[in-house]
Amino acid sequence: MNADHKIIAIRHRIIAEVARMAFEGTLEEELDLLPERMWPGPLPTHRCCVYREREITRQRIRLTLGKASDHRDNGNIIQVIDPACADCPVSGYLVADTCQSCVGKSCLSSCKFGAITAGKQHTEIDRFKCKECGQCAKACPYKAIVHIQRPCKSACPVDALTYDEYGLALIDEEKCIRCGHCIHSCPFGAIGTRNHIVPVIEAIKSNKHVYAMLAPATEGQFGPDITMASWKKAAKEVGFTDLIEVGKGADLTTASEAAEWKEAYENGEKKTTSCCPAFVNMIKKHYPEIEDMVSNTVSPMCQLSRLIKSRDPEAITVFIGPCIAKKSEVIDHKIEGNADYALIYSEFEALMKAKDVKLTPVENNYQESSVFGKRFANAGGVAKSCLAYLKEEGFEEELMVHSASGAEELKTALKALKKGEAEFQFVEGMFCEGGCFYGPSSFDTSAKAKRNRELLMESADKRSIHDNLKMI
Repeated sequence: MNADHKIIAIRHRIIAEVARMAFEGTLEEELDLLPERMWPGPLPTHRCCVYREREITRQRIRLTLGKASDHRDNGNIIQVIDPACADCPVSGYLVADTCQSCVGKSCLSSCKFGAITAGKQHTEIDRFKCKECGQCAKACPYKAIVHIQRPCKSACPVDALTYDEYGLALIDEEKCIRCGHCIHSCPFGAIGTRNHIVPVIEAIKSNKHVYAMLAPATEGQFGPDITMASWKKAAKEVGFTDLIEVGKGADLTTASEAAEWKEAYENGEKKTTSCCPAFVNMIKKHYPEIEDMVSNTVSPMCQLSRLIKSRDPEAITVFIGPCIAKKSEVIDHKIEGNADYALIYSEFEALMKAKDVKLTPVENNYQESSVFGKRFANAGGVAKSCLAYLKEEGFEEELMVHSASGAEELKTALKALKKGEAEFQFVEGMFCEGGCFYGPSSFDTSAKAKRNRELLMESADKRSIHDNLKMI
């Protein structure tokens, strides 16, 4: 599903260059020169012309600075880069070379919009008139009319991507849930996300108390020898005050979530989890009838941020993980005490690259989370943690919990809740299929990475959730 590695490499190079300038204090002098320095020309390297390469780079730089890709700003963290999108073939129905230009012309008579004409070699479809009803494809006896859909639109689970009259992608703000799945599906690199690396760097340079908070999904993705302790060492070398694993916040979320489940069970109510911001956005925008079922418990990111800020009132907290929607949670939800910034792995790697810091194996002596908290990143992990906590509390009732991950499973569960047909009492919802470990900006989700993760889980001590909470 990921876009071409060349696109990813270009994106990462731009972010790393901006990070270097920000650390060196040369943004004002160097930034405008970056597009020409990257693509000196006169010949292009990967687009139709060097001038388009430079303009797309300029818009990527704007995203890296936390701005909209162009001067239009709809507030969304996910942005379309128009000059890159213009390279993409327009979605719609196309006539293949297998068209026999038959006498019957059933495709012409099936079209009610005058979009089909008889060409010299084969039938032709006017994309500006076509309404994509599909009747021509059904009518063709040779199956010569095919529907081509852009990968970004196919990847969007809530049909939030449309196109303007010129074929440029548009994001429908009323539907978009900020999941970010469209970003890496675009083979032209036309969809990106604004980020926070510059304000994070400025905070670090100002000697403010900046804390990194590392997602549970991280363990395993960077190899069996790269542990939470490795990340803590790297974060401090970059300039962070400290790094704390978000699994600690997950244990706090478990205690609060479990209490809500117990109360809801006693009152005969149904509940959904609230850890995944894309899942919460999906309910609010597409299933508002059941919004009152969403748990009031804040996410592990927010729990940990609040804990850090309660101990250090001057703290600035920065989440690091594979999740685009976490940026939405920071920007859109405005939850008191929540993380100030959210970075994906590639953005944190840009900070490391700018400071010549690398992740290296160190003694694995750092753990602030129970294994249940660490497994919040796996589908079913939240539910298992809550059930284990209730068992530790002596709660013996059997709860009917449904763990759903991925858009289709979530839609099925939410429709059942909406219609009042759900047999289950609680829904654990994770928007990414398989859980956060498989987030849209994950580093490595291969079978090998999954095995590495299991090795790290097995090496962690088996403290209970209650025991870990007592240490906080």
